[in-house]
Amino acid sequence: QVQPVESGGGLVQPGESLRLSCTPSGGSIGGAYAMSWHRQAPGKQRELVARIIARDVINYADSVKGRFTVSRDYASNTVYLQMNSLKPEDTAVYYCNIYGAWGQGTQVTVSS
Repeated sequence: QVQPVESGGGLVQPGESLRLSCTPSGGSIGGAYAMSWHRQAPGKQRELVARIIARDVINYADSVKGRFTVSRDYASNTVYLQMNSLKPEDTAVYYCNIYGAWGQGTQVTVSS
């Protein structure tokens, strides 16, 4: 059973960067049709942040375009989310989804 494991969250100031990582225990990203990052802020619904479909189709939420970059490294079996120019409104728990399975999430807090 595939279980994504996220890491890399933390507390940063506005304008700073973070890189999140997701590795699926029990599975390989090479066989995944889609892999995605989502986030859920307090009191809000979970929303799509970025996704890779069929290896070369990449989509981003409008709110993160130009600031976030999703990528994957098959050698390390990891999906990344590079987040630059972070804003307080990016504060949320970030989740990875691969093979339809959700990770436990990693907290990102952007505050001065």
